[in-house]
Amino acid sequence: MIYITFFFTITLLMLLFFSIICKNNKPKPISLDKHIQNEKKISFIQRILYPSFKNYKRSIRKKFSGEKHNKLEIKILQAGSPFDMTPVDFRLIQIISMFLFPILFGIYGTLLDLSFQWMVLLILFGLMVGNFFPVFYLSKRANQRITHALKELPDIVDLLTVSLEAGLGFDLALHKLISRNNGIVASEFHRALEEIRLGKPRREALKEITERLVLDEMNTFISSILQAEKLGISMVHILRIQSTEIRNKRKQRAEEQAMKAPIKMLFPLVFFIFPSLFIVLLGPAVIQFINTLK
Repeated sequence: MIYITFFFTITLLMLLFFSIICKNNKPKPISLDKHIQNEKKISFIQRILYPSFKNYKRSIRKKFSGEKHNKLEIKILQAGSPFDMTPVDFRLIQIISMFLFPILFGIYGTLLDLSFQWMVLLILFGLMVGNFFPVFYLSKRANQRITHALKELPDIVDLLTVSLEAGLGFDLALHKLISRNNGIVASEFHRALEEIRLGKPRREALKEITERLVLDEMNTFISSILQAEKLGISMVHILRIQSTEIRNKRKQRAEEQAMKAPIKMLFPLVFFIFPSLFIVLLGPAVIQFINTLK
């Protein structure tokens, strides 16, 4: 009975989860007969679950509007907008996970035949995990994007510098950059170019890149471009300096990680490798010494 309840709960919650993420396509105008036939083919999720969640999303959007909504939107953008997620979708996933994890932990405690006190603690722990797991996922994605952007940035700056030296304008150089790269930094510049086409000022579009990629090198790079454009300084010369500084910082980070390696290796050596070596080397001698005492 426990396994049947577990399977039914997981199936129901997975249906609710995918009904939030999936997008509903607008139907084309058709005749009444075809509409009735199509209604029979439409799944249970699209007919009942999706409209109910759509109304629920509207109510959540009204509650979570304002400064909290903007902060959450920035966090989602920093994570790369996974699954085309909106702040309302994130809140819904967080609410579902706050129900899902306590149920899973409760079922796990039931299978282990824990006492009532331990069951309550396990369910409360599942509630905490369900609340913080989506936030942890966003922060993990944001850190991964920053790590990849740090690796891509020196080559991006070099390619942009070469394009400007060849006589291209800044916008054309960005187009050349986007056509030759598919990384995180190139996608951010692509988004900035699209925003500039839609009428947003170039300064604001480039400045918003630093909000989506919280990185000191990127902030310095964008600030240098904006300052050179404002003062009329040669952008090629500034980009050369920026490229040299970014590569020096990357070299310094690599040296820092190399200096940390012996300290990180100390704990596995002391707690895992050295005891095994002592057992292999000194074990026979200890056994022989014990036998001589007998």
